[in-house]
Amino acid sequence: MFAIVRTGGKQYRVAAGDIIAVEKLAGEAGDSVTFDDVLLAGDGDKIADTKGLKVTGEIVAQEKGEKVIIFKKRRRHNYRRKNGHRQQHTVVSITAVGSSKAPKKEAKKAAPAKEEAKSAETKPAAEKKADAKPAAEKKAAPAKKAPAKKAEPKKAAAKTEDKPAVAKKAAAKKKPAAKKPAAQKTKAQKD
Repeated sequence: MFAIVRTGGKQYRVAAGDIIAVEKLAGEAGDSVTFDDVLLAGDGDKIADTKGLKVTGEIVAQEKGEKVIIFKKRRRHNYRRKNGHRQQHTVVSITAVGSSKAPKKEAKKAAPAKEEAKSAETKPAAEKKADAKPAAEKKAAPAKKAPAKKAEPKKAAAKTEDKPAVAKKAAAKKKPAAKKPAAQKTKAQKD
């Protein structure tokens, strides 16, 4: 059975066992919540009467939503304002819609744990050791790494090694700039 519930100004389609995030509700994790404002209810294609129908749930957590960035700008006036906001919301697990209740999940989790324990007891000791050996080999395998290959010299460096005589000839052609002769001192400066 499903129902459409209104809370926090929004509408949510819920069924027993669903987990929804709604606007913040008063309460802590583990508290029970009842939604009285049921807009529509149904089972498959049939629509049920909503008079007196209540949806119950349990608060899972009180959380904050994703951050929303607010950036205001007025061009050519050097006006910029940056602000962030995280909306508070409550995570609710729907336990019952009217008289239909959600199946217990705790019993399902406990059953596989018991089966694993039984299967572990029935395994022979040799199989347990065989299972342990591959795990040990996997741990040892990452320790062995091949040495890293050295990078080849760059192409520009290779060209200078191939033709060193050409580089020397180019350096020899350049001559230092000629110096100007020093100005001669006058008689006034000598005294």
